[in-house]
Amino acid sequence: MKIVIQRVSSASVEIEGKTVGKIGKGYLVLLGIGHEDNEKTCDRFLSKLLKMRIFEDENGKTNLSLFDVSGELLIVSQFTLYADLKGQNRPGFTKAAGPEEAERLYDYFVCEARKSVQKVETGEFGADMKVSLTNDGPFTIVLDETQV
Repeated sequence: MKIVIQRVSSASVEIEGKTVGKIGKGYLVLLGIGHEDNEKTCDRFLSKLLKMRIFEDENGKTNLSLFDVSGELLIVSQFTLYADLKGQNRPGFTKAAGPEEAERLYDYFVCEARKSVQKVETGEFGADMKVSLTNDGPFTIVLDETQV
């Protein structure tokens, strides 16, 4: 699993000109699922995501969690996080999970997030989406297996 987390003041996803997901202060989460991932992988990554303290406190220190700021989540499936360009210019995606398994685990991740976070919005799995965001900071973190 690979996740790109962007701390945002707002973010949204459009499909064919229609907004399907929109949040205020929180995280835009780009979620890539590999062929070796499972529910336990989702649980570990979600736990790390929810425990991160990357919002500023009253002293300007990144010391507050998503819960501390009543933050929201926008979770977007992003298989291209598994792009492999080694020895080539056209990316390969052989390490990404197949569409059926990836969608199942994406849905699981979102469902589990909704158990803890008051507002969780999504894109649409497999759709051509337009993602807009106002990155707060900018502050972007990439999580992979080496960090959870």
